Amino acid sequence: MTAAEASVPARFPHLLLDTHVLVWLMFGEAKLGKKAAKAISLAARESRLVISSITPWEIGVLVAKKRIYLHQDTMEWVRSAISLPGMMLAALKPEIAIVSTCLPFEMHADPADRILVATARHLGATLVTADRALLDLAGSGYFRAVDASR
Repeated sequence: MTAAEASVPARFPHLLLDTHVLVWLMFGEAKLGKKAAKAISLAARESRLVISSITPWEIGVLVAKKRIYLHQDTMEWVRSAISLPGMMLAALKPEIAIVSTCLPFEMHADPADRILVATARHLGATLVTADRALLDLAGSGYFRAVDASR
């Protein structure tokens, strides 16, 4: 097991990157807001960046549907993302998988978003996303999130 695949320690506040935020970060997109970029940079220096195990699957789906183009093999791109300084890959533990199916609040059916939310709740992490539905849900107090576009 690599350091990037190690279990995420729960004692530190982590930033969990939504898939689109990871893509923005890797592509150097201007869509990533200044506050979010600063928070991500600080979290990276402190080894507090996390991506969910569902993110590589989502990247693969986006490539297969030609919604993103990576300029390299998808697996190589994902390995590069996971090996960014300060980045960890959160395992899809049974607790996260099961909880994602029965969250204690109403949420849309997208399995990737449900796993992201369950992962954030399980780790006590803050989700970094520009997804308005997830930000609104977080605003109701069910989990923490920050707007990646700010």
